[in-house]
Amino acid sequence: MNHVSKNITFDSDGVYRWAYELNLYKNPTILFLIWKIFGGILLALWLFMVVLEVIDDNLSLDNLFELTVGLLLFSLGFGLICLLGYLLYALIMGGKYCVLFEMDDKGIHHIQMEAQIKKVEAISILTKLAGAMAGRPGVVGTGMLAGARTSMYTSFADVRSVESCPGRNLIKVNELLNKNQVYAEDEDFDFVLNFIRAHTKS
Repeated sequence: MNHVSKNITFDSDGVYRWAYELNLYKNPTILFLIWKIFGGILLALWLFMVVLEVIDDNLSLDNLFELTVGLLLFSLGFGLICLLGYLLYALIMGGKYCVLFEMDDKGIHHIQMEAQIKKVEAISILTKLAGAMAGRPGVVGTGMLAGARTSMYTSFADVRSVESCPGRNLIKVNELLNKNQVYAEDEDFDFVLNFIRAHTKS
């Protein structure tokens, strides 16, 4: 096992591995994603209601105004509920959660660990598993997944676009239907971003 940096290892199975501890208060990427998803749903609902009014031949400026204002008020209330829910989630998680990443020339695996795990513990797990399973590609990933809550794999061949958000330590790796969020420390950000771009069509 070699160290590319103090955070990233390159193991004998040809996989780069690192852990990132996301501060849920300072980096509200998850909250923005929630708002974006529900904003899209509410916009679709507004369009659906307008279409119904057109079909019923009831659409007028007054009706359109009422629909828009009503939906805006609902959106504000719902956005506030999302914010409170997010803050409760952040509180339960202790303000942060740890994400593990595995990356090779074929794709990248985003693995969210249990709430209690810390970055130092995650790095320790990575080191121990890599050492114990040397020469057995795939077993390390399986071991980490056993303790993970959620995971997402993105094949570089399916990537449509890559978006860089260095201020949030975030790289968005976008497929047609899936959007993988990759995090890296400041000192590793360019390395991870350039590697992903070099192995995708974007």
